[in-house]
Amino acid sequence: MRRAAEPVPPGPSHTHGRWGEDISLSTCTHSTTTTTTIIIIIVAARAGREPSIAVLTHNWRPWKRDSSALNQMFSNNDEAVINKKLPKELLLRIFSFLDVVTLCRCAQVSRAWNVLALDGSNWQRIDLFDFQRDIEGRVVENISKRCGGFLRKLSLRGCQGVGDNALRTFAQNCRNIEVLNLNGCTKITDATCTSLSKFCSKLRHLDLASCTSITNLSLKALSEGCPLLEQLNISWCDQVTKDGVQALVRGCGGLKALSLKGCTQLEDEALKYIGANCPELVTLNLQTCLQITDDGLITICRGCHKLQSLCASGCCNITDAILNALGQNCPRLRILEVARCSQLTDVGFTTLARNCHDLEKMDLEECVQITDSTLIQLSIHCPRLQVLSLSHCELITDDGIRHLGNGACAHDRLEVIELDNCPLITDASLEHLKSCHSLERIELYDCQQITRAGIKRLRTHLPNIKVHAYFAPVTPPPSVGGSRQRFCRCCIIL
Repeated sequence: MRRAAEPVPPGPSHTHGRWGEDISLSTCTHSTTTTTTIIIIIVAARAGREPSIAVLTHNWRPWKRDSSALNQMFSNNDEAVINKKLPKELLLRIFSFLDVVTLCRCAQVSRAWNVLALDGSNWQRIDLFDFQRDIEGRVVENISKRCGGFLRKLSLRGCQGVGDNALRTFAQNCRNIEVLNLNGCTKITDATCTSLSKFCSKLRHLDLASCTSITNLSLKALSEGCPLLEQLNISWCDQVTKDGVQALVRGCGGLKALSLKGCTQLEDEALKYIGANCPELVTLNLQTCLQITDDGLITICRGCHKLQSLCASGCCNITDAILNALGQNCPRLRILEVARCSQLTDVGFTTLARNCHDLEKMDLEECVQITDSTLIQLSIHCPRLQVLSLSHCELITDDGIRHLGNGACAHDRLEVIELDNCPLITDASLEHLKSCHSLERIELYDCQQITRAGIKRLRTHLPNIKVHAYFAPVTPPPSVGGSRQRFCRCCIIL
């Protein structure tokens, strides 16, 4: 029998021993005034096999794994049975570190461990995304009955077999739920939000993205019953209109993150309600809300001074007035995504850069009017810039990249730059980026003046960089006639 002070080496969460047994390992550190005790539980996957325990001190020694040692640890004598050595409270504490799969395996070991593994306190946070194809309504109902008031966080993302009835039972049983992810649960309707409103008043984070049956009635229900709501994602719930948003913000004024991506019926009036009622708003996603204009977004800027992340990509009606409003009212802005907003110009980005010095990520794809002037302002005023997309910004030249490469963000901050479809960019730009030691990825698709040699020189200075580019090999000339050269566009990942 191995003495308690002799160490058993730690291993991965699940290993396969050479003796043909699946073994699950879990560690828990227990501190006392004299020593740090590490408890390593080794559980055979076969049901009915009694678990064993080795209690270690901090004085580790190398341990040679052999079959006799393993057999000793799985012996059934009273000295080895962990159930008789540790109190239930400590065992529950150890079990709290296990994931769902390991808990289910432990539940098969013995009757005592079945009770411990399925104790509601071990099921406060559950993510069933990996099992989404197998999850049906009855599974959610059973989980809710088992967990009850212990459950705080549940993800059913992608579980398309779960509907309103199951979630009603869930809401009734799990009234302390705070975080609920129903992204892609396409069977649910307004009835689910009605149940959540009635029973789950502590709900703080709710994800309903791609639940296309959700309407304004859901937002009204959440407003009435979930006043603590801080994060709401209703992306692609395209039945939602300004009336639903108005009802929501009247009762949930503490919203900090709101995603309305793909809610194509929303108009400026919806944003005016948000700006007037949500002063704590930090993150707002309005991607492809095509009816949004300057009027609505300016109201957001004036009412939500804590705004740090704004996505308005695809809102093609907005102009420099938005950039001016952000610069004047939202100095904490860190993320700005305005891809395909073709009316934005250097003038607006100059105001933005001079006032929002914390910018870290900017997506300016297809902002076709910007020039090197924007890059000059960013290089001077935005030292924290990490990710910059300039795809299809066809007026950008090597000179703009030179300023960026010499700017405050270049040496330690800039990680990603996307330059695909910038036809004026040459190998000179790659030379200017050599000093960007943190650069991890660069996109160069359709940059026809970039060469393999230029990329090779860049990689000698930045050997770990990922360069995404392709080159168009020249096809053989036709046998007849003098027609112009043709190209075959073949992707090459460098």
